Amino acid sequence: MAENFEPLSNDLILRAARGETVERPPMWVMRQAGRYLPEYNQVKGGRDFFSVCRDPELASTITLQPILRYPNLIDAAIIFSDILVIPQAMGMTVEMLEAKGPHFPNPLRKLEDLSQLKSEVDVREELAYVFDAIRLTRRKLAGRVPLIGFVGAPWTLMSYMVEGGGSKTFTFVKTWIFKRPSASHSLLARITDVCVDFLAHQVLAGAQMLQVFDSWAGELSPHDFRTFALPYIRRISARVPVRVRELGGEPVPMTIFAKGAWYALDELCESGYQVVGLDWTHDPESAVAIANGRVTLQGNMDPNVLYGGREAITQAVERIARGFGGGRKGWIVNLGHGITPSVDPDDLKWFFEETRRINEASD
Repeated sequence: MAENFEPLSNDLILRAARGETVERPPMWVMRQAGRYLPEYNQVKGGRDFFSVCRDPELASTITLQPILRYPNLIDAAIIFSDILVIPQAMGMTVEMLEAKGPHFPNPLRKLEDLSQLKSEVDVREELAYVFDAIRLTRRKLAGRVPLIGFVGAPWTLMSYMVEGGGSKTFTFVKTWIFKRPSASHSLLARITDVCVDFLAHQVLAGAQMLQVFDSWAGELSPHDFRTFALPYIRRISARVPVRVRELGGEPVPMTIFAKGAWYALDELCESGYQVVGLDWTHDPESAVAIANGRVTLQGNMDPNVLYGGREAITQAVERIARGFGGGRKGWIVNLGHGITPSVDPDDLKWFFEETRRINEASD
């Protein structure tokens, strides 16, 4: 049975996600709890990244850091975790190497490598630490803002699992999908099953909104995106609400963020999600026209504008706010991708403050 938490005092992002007219556009940023914050580095210390993810007390503490640093500016928290907990739950070893990123010592390069994957995955056992962190974070938030849960999209997760980490060419995973399309679809379906159950149990634990990150969507051509990514994105949005109800919960708003898949915006607006995240390659006015009120849009300032100084930030915020029509309906403010580690936290604060000022001035 779901735990009873304190009622929300700020449900702005949930109302915006449902397409309601709101008093101002809600704000949060991807990776808002992370390495750019001195307090994050202090808490993490010399600990391994995934060991921090597996410690509910540490994960909840880090999740709250931006909420505490930017009081009354951020309208949602996102649980501190990683998309690669899914491959770990499926039986793969994943390491986070300093200055390099994720590393799979035994990637799925051949069909025989699939034998390392578990035939059945019980997310309640394998990913209990995430659910514990969500419950603990909800208690600590005490209703201040909603908590977002998340997962990586099947194509992106398969890419990591086959490539063995990040890639510039994606040769190994594209060899899979072009040479072994049937086996690729089978693997994508297995990943999807775990993603669905994981997201549903996050809701049961207390997540009030969900986001699916397809970080490598832009590495696929439009045809290949429609073949190897979009069907599984749609499967998640269709099955998660059903699974949540089976578990005795109530469905929550869901966001799809398919980075680089600008060509698929129209299809993403029909993919079953209430919110579609945009990276910085989208023109806001054009995106609004394509969406045509079907979904709420989220985004989309280039994170690197934060390195350009306050004048550049203000100019970008003004331009984007105009493009989204002021944000009373259909817009959640965010960056076009995650905040990067060298950003000055005060420049992010300026982004939040200027967004608030500009949108309030448009009243």
